[in-house]
Amino acid sequence: MAALAGLPGVVLADEPHRRERAIEVELPFLQRAMGEGFALVPLVAGDAAEEEAARVLEGCARDPGTLVVVSSDLSHFLPYEAAVRRDRATAGMVERLEGDAIGAQDACGHLPVRGWLAVARRRGLEVERLDLRTSGDVAAGDRRSVVGYGAWAFWRH
Repeated sequence: MAALAGLPGVVLADEPHRRERAIEVELPFLQRAMGEGFALVPLVAGDAAEEEAARVLEGCARDPGTLVVVSSDLSHFLPYEAAVRRDRATAGMVERLEGDAIGAQDACGHLPVRGWLAVARRRGLEVERLDLRTSGDVAAGDRRSVVGYGAWAFWRH
């Protein structure tokens, strides 16, 4: 945290985390995968510019012992078929590392996603889709309004 605190645009504050729910979703998976003894540095991008997000994420990625997790929903509250089309298009942009093409309608966390894709391009990382679904695929109920989700792994070949 001390190294990140020295970067332009980084502010150490608890308040932004009070409204953000992503950590509540990610933490159980991280605890299961990493065990109880890992350290976590939660970051909230807010309205940071893509390059600001990239600079911070690049700083994290330099340490080979650090796992970077960028979390964002994809499409929001579209009918199922429209969400599937939009999320497939977004997945293609992620897999081609075309962050500049991803907007707020494609992912609510588009700025950190774009920042990470810039880091992945610069570092020559490989990307693999792990899954792509909507809430309509995993929960019974109304498909007239769903949320999209995807998961990708990035690594150096």
